[in-house]
Amino acid sequence: MELFKTNSKIDFMKQRKWAAAFSVLLFIFSLTSFVINGLNLGLDFTGGHQFILSYPTQVDFNKVRDSLEESGFDHAIVQAYGSSKQVMIKLPPQDKVSQKQVKADLAQVLPDGKIMQAQYIGPQVGKKLMTNGVLAIIVSLIGTMLYVAMRFEYRFAVSATVAMIHDPVLVLGIFSYFHVTFDLVALAAVLTVIGYSLNDTIVVYDRIRENFRRMRKATPLAITNASINETLSRTILTSGLTLIAVTSLLIFGGETLRGFALAMAIGILVGTYSSIYVAGALAVALGLNRQSLLPPEREVDNSP
Repeated sequence: MELFKTNSKIDFMKQRKWAAAFSVLLFIFSLTSFVINGLNLGLDFTGGHQFILSYPTQVDFNKVRDSLEESGFDHAIVQAYGSSKQVMIKLPPQDKVSQKQVKADLAQVLPDGKIMQAQYIGPQVGKKLMTNGVLAIIVSLIGTMLYVAMRFEYRFAVSATVAMIHDPVLVLGIFSYFHVTFDLVALAAVLTVIGYSLNDTIVVYDRIRENFRRMRKATPLAITNASINETLSRTILTSGLTLIAVTSLLIFGGETLRGFALAMAIGILVGTYSSIYVAGALAVALGLNRQSLLPPEREVDNSP
């Protein structure tokens, strides 16, 4: 199945300067929003109270959320836990209020639920989780860059890394601008976006390498353009189908999966854009040419 013919001739490289300017503007906007607004960190990173409640019948999560909001428990996170009769509730730190008092207030607000477990997550634990999350992103970028450099060529590695930095920064910028809660689930989505974007980029790079060997008289720009066109149908179909599934999670997945689904949806759109307009064009701008990809000629020993 193809949306675009493999011999389509859309001139993506002609638009590379406009795409570069657009990417730079979005990148600056995201960094500016991040500096001014910061991230609306979830309880995984800030710490707080965590309770597990058991109900005699199936839990109505919307009713639990409404009861908590009406009683002054703002920004509470309500999740399913184990079965449809159990619920996990995460509450932000309460100033000058002990866990014992919070537990008593919660029991009064939700009298039908039996508190099975109460736990306090300190801010130090949250900071450690945030540090580990940042380290996970950095390690994944370095590892990916080394792999692409060994698998292809260093210009590809640099351009792929720039594209992978570009994608999560835009996702974080949107989270920051709209004050969407960023927790461990959203962080997992960001790491998934990095891998997803890299997958599309590698497909394009592989076709570029093949075409450099096949299209002997074409320029690097023409070869990159042809490679993007040849893989365009695959890119759009893969991204489109994945986006449909993620959109379903965003609409019907409930509050628990909303951050993950939103980060994935934004990341798929941005990753598809960057694999088409950013990665290949940047490799050419860094000086990619035929000699960079053709295997070195073997020396022939003509001695008797």
